[in-house]
Order: sequence, then structure tokens, then C-alpha cells
Amino acid sequence: MFKWALIFAVVALVAALLGFGGIAGAAAGVAKILFFIGLALVVLFLVLGAAAAKKVT
Repeated sequence: MFKWALIFAVVALVAALLGFGGIAGAAAGVAKILFFIGLALVVLFLVLGAAAAKKVT
């Protein structure tokens, strides 16, 4: 997930440098959404992992 967010962020930067404002804005928006979804998944899996570890011990 973070890999795709980074790819879209790079695409947004390149598009912005080349003057494609609409494409840059869209790619930056997608990158931001993917980043926050990935961050939410990391937090979710950390909580679930901690809960599972607590049940095992």
C-alpha cells in the first residue's frame, strides 16, 4: 500500500514539474488516500496482533 502511495507521490511531483496541474493534483490526492489507508491498516494489524499475543500467553 505504501509502495503505491510513494509511486503516486512521485508521479504527482513529476507531473507538477512538467506543468500538468490537474494530473498532479489527482495523483497527490490518490497518494494521500492510499497513505492513510495503509496507515490505518498498520494500526489495525498492530492492535489485532497485540490482542492475539495476549490470548496466547
